[in-house]
Parts: sequence; C-alpha cells; structure tokens
Amino acid sequence: MSLNHSPETQTKLIARVPTVTGRALPEWFQAIENGPAFLRCDERANWLADEHGLSHGYAAAIVLEHERHRRNRSGSM
Repeated sequence: MSLNHSPETQTKLIARVPTVTGRALPEWFQAIENGPAFLRCDERANWLADEHGLSHGYAAAIVLEHERHRRNRSGSM
C-alpha cells in the first residue's frame, strides 16, 4: 500500500474524513498517538485501517496528515 496520494487526492480525502468516518481529524490523531508505536507510516495506516475498520485509502490519508501536523508542531518549537 502506498501512502503517497497526489496533493489533490489527499485534500479531498481529508475533507471527507469527518463525514465518512464520523470522527474529526483531531480524534483520529489522538487514536494514532494512543495506538502502538510503529516506526513506519504504512504500519500505522495498516493498524488504523484494521483496528477501526477504515479503508486503507482513508487510513493512509489520516496518517499522512498526522505526520504533517506533527512535523509542523515540532518545527514551531
């Protein structure tokens, strides 16, 4: 499974996450942070999809967005 969507696809997936999953991004970010400490993004996406019944496309988009937010938080300190 690839975690690389086009920027346009990523934006569209992220915009639909709350509607499709019933949870806002901060809730998904919290689930990732409280989940197992995987080193690789694809492992986190697989776990998120399996654990929460998401499609791998949405799981990968959420993990990628989480990584972006985490990097932005780290860079602003």
